[in-house]
Amino acid sequence: MLRRSGMLLLWLFCCWGPARAHNGDLTVRPTCKPGFSEDDYTALVSQNIMEGQKLLKVKFSGCSESKRIRYETDNLDFKQKGKKNTSADLLQQPSDTLLPWRHHQNSHGLRRQKRDWVIPPINVPENSRGPFPQQLVRIRSDKDSDIHIRYSITGVGADQPPMEVFNIDPVSGRMYVTRPMDREERASYHLRAHAVDMNGNKVENPIDLYIYVIDMNDNRPEFINQVYNGSVDEGSKPGTYVMTVTANDADDSTTANGMVRYRIVTQTPQSPSQNMFTINSETGDIVTVAAGLDREKVQQYTVIVQATDMEGNLNYGLSNTATAIIMVTDVNDNPPEFTASTYSGEVPENRVEVVVANLTVMDRDQPHSPNWNAVYRIISGDPSGHFTIRTDPVTNEGLVTVVREVDYEMNRAFMLTVMVSNQAPLASGIQMSFQSTAGVTISVTDVNEPPYFPTNHKLIRLEEGVPTGTALMTFSAVDPDRFMQQAIRYSKLSDPANWLNINATNGQITTAAILDRESAYIKNNVYEATFLAADNGIPPASGTGTLQIYLIDINDNAPELQPKDAQICEKPNLNVINITAADADIDPNVGPFVFELPSVPSAIRKNWTITRLNGDYAQLSLRITYLEAGVYDVPIIVTDSGNPPLFNMSIIKVKVCPCDENGDCTTIGAVAAAGLGTGAIIAILICIIILLSMVLLFVVWMKRREKERHTKQLLIDPEDDVRDNILKYDEEGGGEEDQDYDLSQLQQPENMDHVLNKANGVRRVDERPIGAEPQYPIRPVIPHPGDIGDFINEGLRAADNDPTAPPYDSLLVFDYEGSGSTAGSVSSLNSSSSGDQDYDYLNDWGPRFKKLADMYGGGEDD
Repeated sequence: MLRRSGMLLLWLFCCWGPARAHNGDLTVRPTCKPGFSEDDYTALVSQNIMEGQKLLKVKFSGCSESKRIRYETDNLDFKQKGKKNTSADLLQQPSDTLLPWRHHQNSHGLRRQKRDWVIPPINVPENSRGPFPQQLVRIRSDKDSDIHIRYSITGVGADQPPMEVFNIDPVSGRMYVTRPMDREERASYHLRAHAVDMNGNKVENPIDLYIYVIDMNDNRPEFINQVYNGSVDEGSKPGTYVMTVTANDADDSTTANGMVRYRIVTQTPQSPSQNMFTINSETGDIVTVAAGLDREKVQQYTVIVQATDMEGNLNYGLSNTATAIIMVTDVNDNPPEFTASTYSGEVPENRVEVVVANLTVMDRDQPHSPNWNAVYRIISGDPSGHFTIRTDPVTNEGLVTVVREVDYEMNRAFMLTVMVSNQAPLASGIQMSFQSTAGVTISVTDVNEPPYFPTNHKLIRLEEGVPTGTALMTFSAVDPDRFMQQAIRYSKLSDPANWLNINATNGQITTAAILDRESAYIKNNVYEATFLAADNGIPPASGTGTLQIYLIDINDNAPELQPKDAQICEKPNLNVINITAADADIDPNVGPFVFELPSVPSAIRKNWTITRLNGDYAQLSLRITYLEAGVYDVPIIVTDSGNPPLFNMSIIKVKVCPCDENGDCTTIGAVAAAGLGTGAIIAILICIIILLSMVLLFVVWMKRREKERHTKQLLIDPEDDVRDNILKYDEEGGGEEDQDYDLSQLQQPENMDHVLNKANGVRRVDERPIGAEPQYPIRPVIPHPGDIGDFINEGLRAADNDPTAPPYDSLLVFDYEGSGSTAGSVSSLNSSSSGDQDYDYLNDWGPRFKKLADMYGGGEDD
């Protein structure tokens, strides 16, 4: 009641129009103007105003003391105190009648319309059981005493969807609701009331009507989810937030109908306490209320949460439930512990990536999580880093693995101290267990190790050309197995030039041939050979060693003149020949070179001269003014700068030829310089002409043969050759008479003159020649079985030699039967057999004639 009054009082402050009074005397008095002392009255009120408390006082002058004045207000929540008019012409209105349109009369007898009243909202409870239609209020105008007025309403719920929720009696103005209301479907309606006369003319201005649906508790709270999932760390303190559950109530949330409260109904399991969680009744926040959450004991809690409206009143409110599943998440509150205090393993020496021991641990935290995954490390016992411990991702075991070779002769055993921890640090307040450390004993087993050369690669320096059998050095190997008495044998593994020998017992290396620095086996002055050292262990082991011999160069190669041939003009001062030398040795056994001409024969120095350019180059030129064209062998002596120096006489072939103005040999001059005389040149030209003539004759002969082959006629005239006619047999027409080709060519000619007159040797291959036919052997009447083979062979020879027999490539036409055939009918032919011939001899011809004998040899049996 106070909430409703507060709202209406606010209207009073904001919108309360002037209070109105009716004078019982309606006679016009010009000397007095009845009315209120003020057009508007305003009062400031508190929301906590009490019922019956005075608000303000209004004053009305009625211009007559004989009549009593009655005051009215359009808000039923307020009442007025004053004198009531007892006149019979003023009848008290019913309590459910609204007079939104009031009119007053001025001093001149005219009615003056004041401002319309604000109609208070109409409250309608939802889910009313009726009966329907149910009257809500009556609306009328004070003009209905003078004219007939028709009332109507418009708006949502009247003439707009949803249609006809409300209607009004057009005569009486009574407004009804026609069916139960649902606040959750629509909480309020805004209608407008209209008053018109019988002609539809507006009598009054439309009045706003506000209808509010009063909420009833007809909806249960509904959880957003039926199952909520949350989590909380194990070991969490009381008051730790877990999750929030939310339920919505479709009823009015400003009333108790929509005010939802939460509570926990059950908790499963009830360990370690039956009340491990609590819920905020208004917000739905679930928090821990007790200590002792341990994932290793209870991994999941199932909590049934109930939501009740009516502010949680279980007697009057409606309830619903949901399930909250709370997972207890793991924290690293359990350190890993070794299952044993000591472990042992064994490893052969010189082996890597070998697992020598498996370390097993136990961790009660969640498997395959950072709180469970183990990390191993070696605390002591392996200063050189021979071992590491890797974690098996599936079993969480520690795999002690050799990562660096161990040597039995150095360490026969290792005593390791290892520690295990987790990837995630331990939770606050949790200490490492003494079982998180363990000892690992690893024994090293001895194996036969191969001998090794202490210096590998071994480099020695010596001059090339040392004599065969020279001892170079002793290339010995060492057996690392000090506790085994074993002998070592040496052998060659790689000696590309086969220059060395090695003593199988002591490893002494001697030369087997002269070492040559200029050999193709030398790379950068170094010769490389590989030797093998093997022991006699079980099984035997071997090692290799590489010997590198750096060969120091000696002057053992004379220089070679370059180039070997050249050409020069027959007249001097036109060009010269640049010469140099190549030496396989290296500095200082190479240049500068000395170039000189020999003194014998004397013509060399008479015709030629050498001019030195620098240490490596010189020029060869003519000394005389003219030298006949030709090829000359010029010897030149080249000497290097070695100690002692070496020289070589080389021959350079020089072509002397006539040259043009540019100093280049002419074509004739080049031929002449080649040493060919005029006769030789003429002979060469004659040979070329003969060769060309033979080629030309061959080409002419080939063309003539090709022409003869193309111009050679066929054995028959082209116009008589029916093979040129293309017949299509896949077309069905009216017969041969529909074709446009000459069918007479397919018929046997009656006149054979054109065939007889043909030249000998020219005939058609598909035409029977005219002439004597060979005589085939006559079959005896009763042949002897031995004569059958001879008879067949004779017939075969006769057929092969028969010129009238068509060849295999002849064109035989069988698809046309002409009308002019000279052959008679074969229907008149009868068998020449008289029926009394004896065919029993067919039985003697063997199995090939058995079928024929059965057909004809039956005689009377048939």
